[in-house]
Amino acid sequence: NIEDLVLSISAVTPEGDLLERAALPRESVGGDPARWLIGSEGRLGIATSAVLRVFPRPEVRRFGSVLFRSFEAGFAFLHDVERSGRKPASVRLMDNLQFQFGQALKPEKSRLARWKSALERAWVLRVKGFDASRMVACTLLFEGSREEVAAQERAVNALARRHGGMAAGGENGERGYQLTFAIAYIRDFLLEHWVIAESFETSVPWSEAQAVCANVKQRVFQEHAKRGLPGHPFISVRVTQLYPTGVCLYFYLAFHYKGVERPSAVFAELERAARDEILASG
Repeated sequence: NIEDLVLSISAVTPEGDLLERAALPRESVGGDPARWLIGSEGRLGIATSAVLRVFPRPEVRRFGSVLFRSFEAGFAFLHDVERSGRKPASVRLMDNLQFQFGQALKPEKSRLARWKSALERAWVLRVKGFDASRMVACTLLFEGSREEVAAQERAVNALARRHGGMAAGGENGERGYQLTFAIAYIRDFLLEHWVIAESFETSVPWSEAQAVCANVKQRVFQEHAKRGLPGHPFISVRVTQLYPTGVCLYFYLAFHYKGVERPSAVFAELERAARDEILASG
């Protein structure tokens, strides 16, 4: 976390004083002003310089991905990964709608690649029995020494099998992370086609996370129907960060606004309702 990487901050306070702190190895004399300044958005002072902790580049950087039969199975896998002590550099779980969205964005393939993709799909859906309307994907990024990465991969693969997961390869994992960077461009492209979209996120305890996901989706559908908006809303969630006490949930919300008056205001109403549901769900 950035607050763990910042060792000290120099800042100018609203009264014009310069606050400077040495990057000492440890302090036990009360609150740390650097902690107050992080995330204050300039309200407590303007940061002029900072000392940050740095690390060597990892010897190995490798992607992975796992398919699960349901969001619940994937979420249980994430919880075990967090408790295992072998957590990779990054673990992300996308729900079924976001998984399908990612599949739809794959580039056009050659004839041979299309045959290969069709065989893979048949293997997953017909032989392994995954349900296309419920299955989800988890993307993984391993970083560290060769020994660390190998140990993490063994531990994560064993946990994935325990929860009925199926390895889907490093290429799919890397593509999943690329989607994160592409989302902003896709949003701008969709505006030209009568779709307005944005994201919002929250932190939530492990015990409440799945209820938050379900309740927010249900609330968005209710609010969308109440306003008589065209089509169906797009509401999707991804678990982006794991912590000992909970997770970070990242939601995508979109709807078709052709013929809708004040679409930005309507979107703000839907988003406000979703945020209210997040708070009501803990």
